[in-house]
Amino acid sequence: MSHPTHGGSVPPAEPHDNTPPAEPLHGAHDTYDKGEVGSIGALVSDIAADMSSLMRQELALAKAEAKESATQAGKGAGMLGAAGVAAHVFLIFITLFVMFVLAEIFDSLLWASLVVAVLWGITAAVLAIVGRSQLKKVRGIPRTTETVKAVPDAIKGNEDRT
Repeated sequence: MSHPTHGGSVPPAEPHDNTPPAEPLHGAHDTYDKGEVGSIGALVSDIAADMSSLMRQELALAKAEAKESATQAGKGAGMLGAAGVAAHVFLIFITLFVMFVLAEIFDSLLWASLVVAVLWGITAAVLAIVGRSQLKKVRGIPRTTETVKAVPDAIKGNEDRT
């Protein structure tokens, strides 16, 4: 039987079995009908290429975010450093002010200096004690350590799901 427009033969019609068309699988390079892949190697190759591309994109995003965060952190740290220097200078001048006021009260710069030095010694001791007690409370990173230990089992599919 010949087709009027092409002048060739038309293949016989296939029987209809009411089977819906296969669900398409979209890879990075080709689109396959589910179950109609020419080779498993080609599909695995597409999956590997997709994973490789995804990992490169994620790494590039992480680098960009890290650079932006580092820039912001650097600016913030610089400002905090400058604030610390300014606070230190302020503290020196307040200390001198208190010392001179006490010198007027005691009528002795020597005793005023001793009082200010003792006040600073007490302040240093209290801060050292509080700081030391805070450091004793540090536990490290216990949850992260626990979850990192579980990663090899999770990769193998043996993770504890409790």
